[in-house]
Amino acid sequence: MRLLLHSCCAPCTTFCLKALRADGHEVSGYFFNPNIHPYTEFRRRLDTFREYCSSQGYSAAIDETYGLRHFLSEVGQDIEGRCAQCYRMRLYAAAELARKLGADAFTTTLLISPYQNHELLRRVADQAAEAAGVPFAYYDFRPGYRESVRLSREMGLYRQPYCGCIFSEEERYSPARR
Repeated sequence: MRLLLHSCCAPCTTFCLKALRADGHEVSGYFFNPNIHPYTEFRRRLDTFREYCSSQGYSAAIDETYGLRHFLSEVGQDIEGRCAQCYRMRLYAAAELARKLGADAFTTTLLISPYQNHELLRRVADQAAEAAGVPFAYYDFRPGYRESVRLSREMGLYRQPYCGCIFSEEERYSPARR
């Protein structure tokens, strides 16, 4: 199957790409993450992803647009509901690109994280799939999370300390938000 794999970052891509290739899928990537802030963090994750792709002979479409304003306009005043909007922005874009590329389906590395809301991810991805007319391929990559950590450390990849947005950074570092 020809799959488009939306990638949130290089470390999460390590296991997902390995597993999908082992299953015989032809995988191409897509880096689109307007949720990552501040700009220096966005660039670091983008550069790490690009280096990873090069080292793995992995073809990926990379959107280099820094999406702070786009992300904040989508989230609006709904800070607590931001994850749904974040998933929606990225998965609708991935579904649309999968359609344009003629992929058989799309999926996302977000599914490897034990910290993400899988039910919400599936619901949003299914809506994106319906809107674009390309199936969403659900994979529960969570059993490979520890391996992704190991692989990314072995490869010397930058491992980010928070999900991506400025609100998740606050939750990670502010004692009042933990």
